[in-house]
Amino acid sequence: MATLEFFFDCSSPWTYLAFSRIEALCERAGAEIQWRPILVGGVFNAVNQDIYETRANPNPVKAVYGDKDLQDWALYCGVSIAWPKVFPVRAVDCMRGAYVALDEGVLPAYAQALFETYWGQLKDISRRDVLTEICRQVGLDANVFFQRIMEADVKDRLRSNTEELIDRGGFGSPTMFVNGDDMYFGNDRLPLVEAALNADIR
Repeated sequence: MATLEFFFDCSSPWTYLAFSRIEALCERAGAEIQWRPILVGGVFNAVNQDIYETRANPNPVKAVYGDKDLQDWALYCGVSIAWPKVFPVRAVDCMRGAYVALDEGVLPAYAQALFETYWGQLKDISRRDVLTEICRQVGLDANVFFQRIMEADVKDRLRSNTEELIDRGGFGSPTMFVNGDDMYFGNDRLPLVEAALNADIR
């Protein structure tokens, strides 16, 4: 069976677009998804610091088109995306929480709730009360959740995945690997990902 590693951070709207379609894509291709939560800020700090300058001083012409492009993709994917007041968001707690959700077998539902809450409802997903509500939605015990995200093994897993992505040539979210070494970056590369998965299983 082909495998697809999906390195992601819920603080990216383009990752939301890819996430909304990745499970169906893998089902069509008969591929196994390996969820790999990361902290994209750590990636940017290590290998992609130019993004901060671009955010601070955007090209106004590109920015207008960029907003249209994002909304075109959101319509295509059937999701609602707007810009939260809190952006960028401090995502460390919610991305540590992804490991709690992974261990409890509810990672896709948890990530979906994070994306919808942040990009659809425009709520600050760094807030404890917001994360508590997300836990309730997906059936996680909030008290256990907040205890677990402070434990060393959860912190280490998030740090390790982030460092691994950097070591493998990644520079942002979403980054996908087909069968270990075939890397693809970005929502718009999903057709290429599906082609690569299909080619591998023939």
